[in-house]
Amino acid sequence: MPDESLSPQRQAFADNLRLAREKAGLTQEQLAWASGLHQTEIARIESGQRNPGLDTIFKVARTRPAAG
Repeated sequence: MPDESLSPQRQAFADNLRLAREKAGLTQEQLAWASGLHQTEIARIESGQRNPGLDTIFKVARTRPAAG
């Protein structure tokens, strides 16, 4: 459920990250491991509790699902 206290851009980023992760068939833990981040950081970004910096955005963007 969208958090109405978030800016539209931050909510859109959070929603799009979650949708992309789910489309890739990844759990938060799998995305975190593949991107070198902690699962709680992914959860906070997806919930809008954390505003990621560029380095974090690049780490997530470069993540590819493991073959299998």
